[in-house]
Amino acid sequence: MYYISTIKDSVSVSPAYFGEKIDDGVEKILRTRYERTLDRDLGIILAVFDVRDVSDGRIIPGDPSTHHDVTFDILAFKLEVEEVVVGEVSELADFGCFVRIGPIDGLVHMSQITSDFISYDRKAGVFVSRNTGRSLKKGDVVFGKVSSISLKSSIGDAKIALTMRPDGLGKPEWIKEPKKEYRTAAGGRPQRGGRRPPRK
Repeated sequence: MYYISTIKDSVSVSPAYFGEKIDDGVEKILRTRYERTLDRDLGIILAVFDVRDVSDGRIIPGDPSTHHDVTFDILAFKLEVEEVVVGEVSELADFGCFVRIGPIDGLVHMSQITSDFISYDRKAGVFVSRNTGRSLKKGDVVFGKVSSISLKSSIGDAKIALTMRPDGLGKPEWIKEPKKEYRTAAGGRPQRGGRRPPRK
C-alpha cells in the first residue's frame, strides 16, 4: 500500500531561488512537481524527501535557469486488485458508500456491502440489512477488498471499487458474528419459524 522509491531527475532552478541554498531550492521545486500527483506506475505520490546528490548547475544559452541532476526518495500510495484494506466510511449515498483509504476514497456499491439484502435509510443516514440486522453509517471503520482500479490523469478522477461481501470483511463486529444457520424443510422451503437462506 505504501512504498518508498528512489528517483533520479533533472531540475531547472529559476533565478527566483538563487538567493537561497541550491539544495533547498531544488527540494521546493521537486515537492511542487511531484507531491499530490498521480503516476500510473508509482501511484499517488505523497511526499518527497532525502534530496541528495545535487549536481553543479549547467547553463543553457538563452535560459536564465541553472539545471541540476538530483536523486531523491518519494513516499507513494498504490493499491493492487485483490488487496485487503481498512478505512473509514466517509459518505453514504443511495447507490452505496465511500470508504476513505489513505489519500483516496473507494466506492462500495450497495450490492457489495453485504451478501444480505440491504436498504438505505436516507433520513437516519444508515444502511440496514434485512435478515442479519447489520448496519453501516458514516464514520464506521470497515475492511474491504479492492475489486477494480481505474487510474486517470489526476487523483480526483481515479476510481477504486471495493467489496465487503466475502467472509472476513466489513465492520469488525460483522467478522466476529457467528454464522447463522437456516432451518429448511424438504424441498428447500423454510420451516415455520425459520428463514430462507439469503441468495448468493
